[in-house]
Amino acid sequence: MSKHIGIVACSAEGAALCYRTICEEAQLLMGRHMHPEISMHTHCLGEYMQHIYRDDWQGVADLMLSSSDKLSKAGADFLISPDNTIHRAFEFVMPHSPLPWLHIVEEVATTAKSQGYRKLGITGTRYTMEGPVYPQILDACGIEHLAPQPDERAKIDQIIMDELVNGSFTAESRAYFQQVIARMSRQDCDAVVLGCTEIPLLIDDRTSPLPTLDSTRILARAALRRAFG
Repeated sequence: MSKHIGIVACSAEGAALCYRTICEEAQLLMGRHMHPEISMHTHCLGEYMQHIYRDDWQGVADLMLSSSDKLSKAGADFLISPDNTIHRAFEFVMPHSPLPWLHIVEEVATTAKSQGYRKLGITGTRYTMEGPVYPQILDACGIEHLAPQPDERAKIDQIIMDELVNGSFTAESRAYFQQVIARMSRQDCDAVVLGCTEIPLLIDDRTSPLPTLDSTRILARAALRRAFG
């Protein structure tokens, strides 16, 4: 018997990729067309952003906990959120959550350490690139990290919020990410974190100048491992 996975979603494209990855890769463990029981609840991205723009991480946590409660009542055994940005509210969520969680950044760090990476470039929304979550967790694992330059962070954030979350993936934006990642490679990064769950839909190992740590699929695979004990 596998455990019931609860997905606390935020943006549609990243949540859909996470859900699809779980369903597709579970077949290797369970057989054709098989996957664990999955429930997902989504407050709209706009509600989240109203709090994020005000730097109100307790408000973000309240939305996450609202979803947590609904998923607990639906029978989920544990929770994941395929959204790096809202993990800045995790410290406000955990004391009140009805269920245990997997933490997307902790899973990325564990994967990076297991693969022997020493210095990671971090991409994501500006709240992720400029926030404390990746630095704190990577530092604890002894992994160096580098954020893009300020103008690059602004452009990456604009691409994510205006294009990727709306399902728009252009060659021009892919080229920009390649440019930024190539520059970070020249600053001794040996891998890049795709730290927004939509970025893997734009760039991957085939098109990136550095090996990628795909936070969306890393979290989905961790959820599968937890579901099967």
